[in-house]
Amino acid sequence: MNPKLLFWVPAALRSAIILGGCATLGWLFGWVEGLVLALGAMIVMVFVQLSYLYQLSSWLDDPQSAKLPDGWGAWTSIFSRLYKMRREDEKNQAELTEWLARFRQAMHLLPDGVVIMDDVLFLEWCNPAAEKHLGLTHERDKGMRVTNLVRNPDFMDYIILGRYDQPLTISFRDRKLIVQIIPFENRRQILVTHDVTESERIEEMRRDFIANASHELRTPLTVIVGFLEIAASEGLDAATRSAHLKLMTEQGHRMQHLIEDMLTLSRLESVDYPLRAERVDVRRLVEQVQRDAEALSAGRHEISIAIDGPDVMGSYEELHSAFGNLASNAVRYTPAGGQIRLVWKASDAGAKFMVEDTGIGISTEHISRLTERFYRVDKSRSRETQGTGLGLAIVKHVLLRHSSTLQIKSEAGKGSTFIVCMPKTALVLPQIELQLH
Repeated sequence: MNPKLLFWVPAALRSAIILGGCATLGWLFGWVEGLVLALGAMIVMVFVQLSYLYQLSSWLDDPQSAKLPDGWGAWTSIFSRLYKMRREDEKNQAELTEWLARFRQAMHLLPDGVVIMDDVLFLEWCNPAAEKHLGLTHERDKGMRVTNLVRNPDFMDYIILGRYDQPLTISFRDRKLIVQIIPFENRRQILVTHDVTESERIEEMRRDFIANASHELRTPLTVIVGFLEIAASEGLDAATRSAHLKLMTEQGHRMQHLIEDMLTLSRLESVDYPLRAERVDVRRLVEQVQRDAEALSAGRHEISIAIDGPDVMGSYEELHSAFGNLASNAVRYTPAGGQIRLVWKASDAGAKFMVEDTGIGISTEHISRLTERFYRVDKSRSRETQGTGLGLAIVKHVLLRHSSTLQIKSEAGKGSTFIVCMPKTALVLPQIELQLH
């Protein structure tokens, strides 16, 4: 049916009924009384309409579906339609609020920084990553010009030139960032930042590792190839040939040890090589490390052990590699007649393995870099001691896999102490102690 008829027909019927009733009363009791009654009815109807208009006006100030009146007559249909419209609006608003909350949560978790600006670069919103990358604070900096907050010459040139099709790499706040501005809508722009500091550091480490590994392998290969060429071109006496073969054997063993250490490091860093924890008999482990150190020392040092601590959960092979590297370093860098002490003991935080020596010691400026690959305090001495430069890097990665840390205390000319700190969670406690806990 036509909507106009739906409105006017009921209204006309209600008016006709009221007027008919007034006419009937006027015919029965007199026309004056009928007119007065008709006038009173019309006044009541006007008052009712004004009352509903007032209720509608008040509702529009705070349009909530629960507060909408029921109405009478035509107002019933009006309020019913308003109720449906408001319910739809509330549903859409709830969905929009939910999506906005999801969007903000996603933006908060995003590792890349996102800054929303207007067309003249005034800050409207930024996520936590952008605050971290650019030093912004949303509450404090909202409404301020981004170029006044990010003071970097390359960034300023990027803004002025307006070549936003290509990203820009800048160094800012001790970070290397890739930034790009993306225009969207008519009067807004998005500034996206990506922190490549760690990836750049890893790439630099990779380049250094390849360069150092190539250098370390090239030296013994050069020696071996050189001696082979001499042997092929000249007639050598038995003594010279024996000396050359001895040197080539030493260089071959050096390459073999280097490759073994490189493979060990690669295996420790691989996600496909998980830690297989088992109970490690620490006394047996430390005694084995002592025997290995004594074999390397060949009687030139006094090596003692002290064991007063529990067993641990971990990999016997990996811990033997870590403890053994620390002990062998102590042997290599302690002059003949020196003392080396291997200690395993319980501590408040867990347990400690310590390697104490009376060797040449290490200057303070070198200590923080000792676990870097191929880092050597004295390269010439390392070659003499046949070190690969990867021993402490292996120790570091083994300890990371065992949730442990390495502490180094040393002073040039006064010996060194290397301390492996293992947490309580790695200890195998006696059964009685376990029951108490």
